[in-house]
Amino acid sequence: MNTAWIDHGGAAALHLPSAPQTIGAAAGGSGVVLIVDDTPDNLALLSDALDAVGYTVLVALDGPSALDRIERLTPDIILLDAVMPGISGFETCEHIKANARHAQIPVIFMTGLTESEHVVRGFRAGGIDYITKPIRPEEVLARVAAHLERARAHRQADEIVGLGGRAALVADVHGAIHWRSSRVAPLFARFYPDHGDMQRLPPVLQQWLAQSVRPVGVPEAGRMAEDGEGVRLVARLAGPAPHSAWVIQLEEHDDRKVSDRLCARFRLTAREAEVLLWISRGKTNRDIGDILGMRPRTVNKHLEHIFEKLGVETRAAAAALALQAQPG
Repeated sequence: MNTAWIDHGGAAALHLPSAPQTIGAAAGGSGVVLIVDDTPDNLALLSDALDAVGYTVLVALDGPSALDRIERLTPDIILLDAVMPGISGFETCEHIKANARHAQIPVIFMTGLTESEHVVRGFRAGGIDYITKPIRPEEVLARVAAHLERARAHRQADEIVGLGGRAALVADVHGAIHWRSSRVAPLFARFYPDHGDMQRLPPVLQQWLAQSVRPVGVPEAGRMAEDGEGVRLVARLAGPAPHSAWVIQLEEHDDRKVSDRLCARFRLTAREAEVLLWISRGKTNRDIGDILGMRPRTVNKHLEHIFEKLGVETRAAAAALALQAQPG
């Protein structure tokens, strides 16, 4: 049972921690539902039905208690009795919608008032739907599920729109692209000139995505391609999207520009700057030799000159100074 009841002077409430929590901490993946009703029988009926399918349930007997619950643990959706003593459900909804932190929470009114003026008042107060009493649990579950899915899709769409000014796309592990920003096509043309299909991920990017979404810890950014002029394409996971897809952000890393900056900052030669750049990325002398096409002994000689010019004695200190000098 996800609902914990305690008695405070005859009022049913949830035992909550004093500090606010995030939805994810309490939802268990299904969602948090706040039920506000002054009739304990309705609370029990709805709580049992919602709990049985995996929702975490909050309850309140009146408007002020509901507002207090929301401040302490933000629900994903609210079932709100329209007619209650004191502050009505309509007024409670207006208070919720007046707070920018909670204005996006979907509110479904529960009411025996079916006259059009009451229905209209509920929508004007900020409600998105209403359920007529007597309550039918199956109907409530269907409406809650539908509105939760819609709310989550809207939040994810907002996040995607926020990436519209960047090179970002939404794709699934099978390689299908569901959405992409305008900056993706030029990058594909530059880094994958032979790919030519803007509806699918290039194979190397698809393979990286499939590996990255496995539950093996925090996914790392992946180096996807290089254009031959020192500019690398790097992919990062920005988060999940609808329909088992993922938001991917693409970034350009201009190694030549960074090397030029290191040259100017520390008065290095071009080759020394390249060595320092890869030192800052944690590469060994052997790795750097393979990347730059030189012997490890030559890399070590460059490193001696770098230490002298930077006034440091260790690779870690040199890497720290190089990272401070790099943009972003």
